[in-house]
Amino acid sequence: MFIWRNVRGSVEKRDRILKELEEEQIYSDIQKAKAEWERAVRQFEEAQGEDEIDYAIYVLEAAERKYQIHLKRAKRLGVKRAVMSDRGMGM
Repeated sequence: MFIWRNVRGSVEKRDRILKELEEEQIYSDIQKAKAEWERAVRQFEEAQGEDEIDYAIYVLEAAERKYQIHLKRAKRLGVKRAVMSDRGMGM
């Protein structure tokens, strides 16, 4: 009986560690996407000429979408820290 308790405890500990690692990865992805979005905003603000503006809009929309996708993923998986601390852009 003692062995099974240890095995179950080890499995639960492994699952908890894996969940924490996944949450850290999600949080990291959100931080990177947010930085990318902020760079895209600056690029748009500094764009000159029709071609640069068009490209900046394309990059900005893609960055916004990527950021939203990561926030939704965090919310779906219940990663409260990432969702609550990154409200820089609405979903």
